Amino acid sequence: MLKKKGIVLIIMLLMIVRHGSSQEFLCNISVNAQTIEGTDRRVFESLQSALYEFMNNRKWTNVNIKNLERIECTMMITVRERVSSDEYKGTLNVVLQRPIYKTSYNSVQLNFIDENFQFRYLESQTLDFNENSFSSNLTSTLAFYAYILLGLDFDSYSLFGGDAFYQAAEAIVNSAQNANERGWKAFDGNRNRYWMVENLRNPSYRMLRQFNYEFHRLGLDMMADNPDEGRASIAQAINYLEQANRARSNLFLLQLTLDAKRDEIINVFSKGSPQEKTRVVNILREVDPANASKYEKILAN
Repeated sequence: MLKKKGIVLIIMLLMIVRHGSSQEFLCNISVNAQTIEGTDRRVFESLQSALYEFMNNRKWTNVNIKNLERIECTMMITVRERVSSDEYKGTLNVVLQRPIYKTSYNSVQLNFIDENFQFRYLESQTLDFNENSFSSNLTSTLAFYAYILLGLDFDSYSLFGGDAFYQAAEAIVNSAQNANERGWKAFDGNRNRYWMVENLRNPSYRMLRQFNYEFHRLGLDMMADNPDEGRASIAQAINYLEQANRARSNLFLLQLTLDAKRDEIINVFSKGSPQEKTRVVNILREVDPANASKYEKILAN
């Protein structure tokens, strides 16, 4: 059983491990443009290579980490339409994974499809990004998600540790308010970049960031040494989902959290006590009614 001092020591060791010389991301980039006709495939190959360099070789923070501790993520671009000779529309699927202590298991923290992804790109084009101004929807969108992923990752290791990165993502949103492309404004829909960072920065929903920390750091990271203690911490963390739902039903950040954690929660509590299972399922039925039937698997095991 890990005591509080042991938990603090592990966190300190993790922070020490993060000091090194590598960039922050190990991000797999893919560009799928199979439905686009009449365009040289080389432009999409060039785009994929340029985006890989942009995400993985850029220094995003002043924190130095070792190569083995780079944040694992995936960005899958599906090009649906060619608007002009150098402009395209499509979707961007962003997935963030986090390694779990003393295991080979990676936990999904985010799996989101951005439906409002429109960008310009010419073959061999240099990708420029200025944090203080908006010049390219392509690089601003990727930079926005880079900071969101950094925030989620750091939040999972220390309580509210991602504050600075959410602020950087918010600054990108603010600089994009006059952009023609969708996804940056409050009235562009209720599941976009604007609302993602708004929810993460809103003090009224900080309980979901606390869920992120307790679920991963006090829950999953503890389960290799003490499964019952780790599961109990996760059960406690699920109370934050209930609080968020009562603060605002259909909250975007709550839905993102459930989408990432639903299957994992079901697996974790398949081995819980009957009392633990019942309490968790009752909360999940309330906060995620559309998927209530899936949580019945917990009670069936």
